[in-house]
Amino acid sequence: MTQTRPLGFWSATALVVGSMIGSGAFLLPAALAPFGAASLLGWGITLAGAMLLAITFARLAMRWPQTGGPYVFARNAFGELPGFVIAWSYWISIWCATAAIAVAFAGSIGAIFPALTATPLRAAICALGALWLCSGVNLIGLREAGGLQLVTTVLKLLPLLLFGLVAMWFVDAKHYTPFNPTIDSLPHVANATVALTLWAMLGLEAATVPAGSTENAQATVPRATVLGALLAGVATILACTAVLGLLPREVLAQSQAPMADAASSLWGPAAGVTLAVVMAISCFGALNGWILLSAQLPLAAARDGLFPASFTKLDKGGTPVVGVIVSSVLASALVAANYSRSLVQVFTFSILLSTAATLLPYVVSSAAWLVRGTGAVSRTLAALALGYSLYAMFGIGTEALVWGAVLILAGFPLYAWMRRRRVAVSG
Repeated sequence: MTQTRPLGFWSATALVVGSMIGSGAFLLPAALAPFGAASLLGWGITLAGAMLLAITFARLAMRWPQTGGPYVFARNAFGELPGFVIAWSYWISIWCATAAIAVAFAGSIGAIFPALTATPLRAAICALGALWLCSGVNLIGLREAGGLQLVTTVLKLLPLLLFGLVAMWFVDAKHYTPFNPTIDSLPHVANATVALTLWAMLGLEAATVPAGSTENAQATVPRATVLGALLAGVATILACTAVLGLLPREVLAQSQAPMADAASSLWGPAAGVTLAVVMAISCFGALNGWILLSAQLPLAAARDGLFPASFTKLDKGGTPVVGVIVSSVLASALVAANYSRSLVQVFTFSILLSTAATLLPYVVSSAAWLVRGTGAVSRTLAALALGYSLYAMFGIGTEALVWGAVLILAGFPLYAWMRRRRVAVSG
């Protein structure tokens, strides 16, 4: 255990906000355009579910303020095997998300400097360059990674909030009518939009993962989790709803950069470029945050003998070096796969797979407080969070769940091997 605690309240809050606000906030208006104002139903359900989960994670962090987040909660509540399953599942979700965000960063850079992503090779180099630059910052030290996270979060949260607040004054009410432009029922629309908006809310648990490296974690992590989830949720919903009221649905649905296009329509091309820059900063900050988490999670599992011991090695800055490198290599492999024509669909599916792999830790963490927590009110909220997580999990589709189960099963040989080694040592 590192003796220093380099992450404070604002760094922890920035980790939550920065991990939640990535590419989703800037790209979602295009995906939500066909649903019109009815998409607010999905946003409402998603934000309510996210806050229920944030409160539940806050209570869990107060009870168990240890590095590992969902893994620690699962292990302490249900035992070693469930703990390993959650550690393995959550780790998969992290490096899948890292790869997706690296590619989104390349896309945002391409909107500013088209020549940098003019060919698949250049785009791949751009994505990998950002990924390994963030990995390098994390390898320098946790304090530096936390500082970068704070700076990038401020640089994207404030413009996003400002854009949403100002743009709401320019919306055209006709773009919100009819309320439900689809032929589907409102419950069906709500289900469809929850599945889309969920990607923008992932990461609310981020502050719980490096709890062992956080100053006064028992108080800091819960406050950072709830405040960060609320800030990111409100900013994202405000900005996305404003965009839906600025451009016709047909135009938005075809847009590659909907928020930048909306800004251009209001204030000219320079405003569009500015939003593209904010998106690049947003993706870069999210990338930094997810890489930080990708090393902290296996560190916690390795300390308990569930992952190889090499993941426990810390450098002078308190960074789990092996975790950063291995996770970044796996994410890089997915980025490379994205730029191979035959594997594009496999990579695109990895985003959905990341969501599926994250929801399992949400389900188990909610159940952990429901079973092991105290207080009627907090346990009721945990039950509601569990219900939301199950609803969201089954809403993402059978195919993603099946592949998620296959990947989880692929981790059992590692569990069996580590268990045999521990038995041999103790014998």
